[in-house]
Amino acid sequence: MTFDESKFRNINSQPSCNRELQEFQSMAMASTLPAGDEETPLVPDDNSAIEARKTHHSTDIHILSLAFLLVFLAFGAAQNLQSTLNTEDDLGTTTLGILYLSFTFFSVVASLVVRVLGSKNALLIGTTGYVLYVAANLKPNWYTLVPASVYLGFCASIIWVGEGTYLTSAARSHSTDNNLHEGAVIGDFNGEFWAVYALHQFIGNLITFALLSDNQQEGSTKGTTLLFIVFLFIMTFGAILMCFLRKRGANSKGQQELSGADAGACASLKSLSKSLASALSDVKMLLIIPLIAYSGLQQAFVWAEFTKYVVTPAIGISGVGSSMAAYGAFDGIFSLLAGRLTSGLTSITTIVSAGLFAQAVVLVLLLLNFSISSGLLGTVYILFLAGLLGIGDGVLMTQLNALIGILFKHDTEGAFAQLKIWQCATIAIVFFFAPLVSFKAVLVIMLALLCFSFCIFLLLALKVGKTSSPSTSQRI
Repeated sequence: MTFDESKFRNINSQPSCNRELQEFQSMAMASTLPAGDEETPLVPDDNSAIEARKTHHSTDIHILSLAFLLVFLAFGAAQNLQSTLNTEDDLGTTTLGILYLSFTFFSVVASLVVRVLGSKNALLIGTTGYVLYVAANLKPNWYTLVPASVYLGFCASIIWVGEGTYLTSAARSHSTDNNLHEGAVIGDFNGEFWAVYALHQFIGNLITFALLSDNQQEGSTKGTTLLFIVFLFIMTFGAILMCFLRKRGANSKGQQELSGADAGACASLKSLSKSLASALSDVKMLLIIPLIAYSGLQQAFVWAEFTKYVVTPAIGISGVGSSMAAYGAFDGIFSLLAGRLTSGLTSITTIVSAGLFAQAVVLVLLLLNFSISSGLLGTVYILFLAGLLGIGDGVLMTQLNALIGILFKHDTEGAFAQLKIWQCATIAIVFFFAPLVSFKAVLVIMLALLCFSFCIFLLLALKVGKTSSPSTSQRI
């Protein structure tokens, strides 16, 4: 478009023609722009995009939590039944020991695998191991459960490192986009995730209670095939839901390293070895390891020892479902509560103290052989013990994950890999060696480790509290 400059000067000199001048100048400027730019807005309207970015991090946590609930309600219930259903030659407990031994070994390289795949892909691939393990329980024997357990060890290592990395990345992004305190957001997100996740014990074991029944005449259990088929359908929905997660950019460094073929792979392996070595040389990690080990020990105790030596003699195999449902309900409630109350190291210390006290009460009662043999009251007592154990587990899971997310910002994947290595090593030891020692000996070991890990954790709290600056010591 062309225009007469004299008319332009004439219009510009008349104050009464300001509107016409502005329109004419806009047309003139449009005529001088390239064709591709003529529709580009001068001020992009990105408010909606900013608002969406502020909320989609929490949406991802909702999806992640629900997907894990669907996958693990099936696996958790199947795991609880191993020591009572597959008793021939200790098939159930032995294969669980193999599972967690495999989990331990693969956790060493899990952080590298997650960096290569990205946290979302690691979550998707990790789900396949759980589906295969539950399917193997349709025909349980050494030829089905052992390979499924080994493969699940690999899948579990990457799904849990992926979960910790994904959740922490989402929490940090959410705190940045919304100008919130990072430690509080990490606590909230962990609280929501572990509260929903803990419900897998409640829902999965309610399904078990509804579908399984004891055959008193034949001394067997009815409904196992139907139970595992139902579980497979539920897990499939969980895997599909996980596909809707947004990809996170936290692992771009690892992906860039491996784009250079062999040189990239070597660099990533060196980075992994340095990451593991630096974590083990970090005093903070060394002080957390005893509490991590106890968290694994108390989980294995519930899955193998508590259901076998406390629940089954009191209320039968079918009662495993109701007791573990109570365990899961209290686990979920106190996971959410603990997450909401988390704001930094001071709150974490207080919450962990309360959770460990709840579990110490259970261990002391069992060591003293305190029991109630009457019908309804005896059942309520078992549910009470299961609830206290659930409280302790909910507190430990939320607070350990929040603590690692706060203290190890420089290497999130490596820190969460350490978490799973020590947890799973302890769980594997329990499944392999618990059948060789008495139930009372297991209780003594647990109580001793609880006291030791708590003392070391208090030392960590004092150390980090002293090294924190005055401006951050109240919050971190």
